[in-house]
Amino acid sequence: MFLVLSCAAVAPAQELAALKKVYNETIDPMTQMDTAIAQAKKEGKNVVCQLGGNWCVWCLRFAKFINDDAELKQMMDANYVYIHVNVPRSREMNKAFDERTQYASRFGFPVLVVYNADGQLIHIQDSVFLEEGKGYNKKNVMGFLRQWTPAAVRGEKPKR
Repeated sequence: MFLVLSCAAVAPAQELAALKKVYNETIDPMTQMDTAIAQAKKEGKNVVCQLGGNWCVWCLRFAKFINDDAELKQMMDANYVYIHVNVPRSREMNKAFDERTQYASRFGFPVLVVYNADGQLIHIQDSVFLEEGKGYNKKNVMGFLRQWTPAAVRGEKPKR
């Protein structure tokens, strides 16, 4: 039994080491979010803040999943400013950050927080509903992205 548990613990550690680190651990998350919202306003997009960290294998898997799938990446790039907001492994953030994200870390990581171009939080997505096996379900991720585009939030019919 011990051997099985120890092998299971090593596999995620090896995968984690191999995945591209996407979280800047030195940037202030409030400044990062403000910059993304300003960019979204300028470009007519919404913001997807992926809260997590380089310590989280599921967080890095999601970033890779988006970047490796041309259709998902195009949907993300066309409609969102996509940022990775570092949350320390201890989950200790400041009260203002927690309030701004409506305590989204309560869902675990990654968690996706969607803001409109005016900086209003419009959705929190628990990523567990996007998962499948040891990865993510493309249909569910695409559905999430389609539901929170600026056009969808305005009530416009999605283009097919």
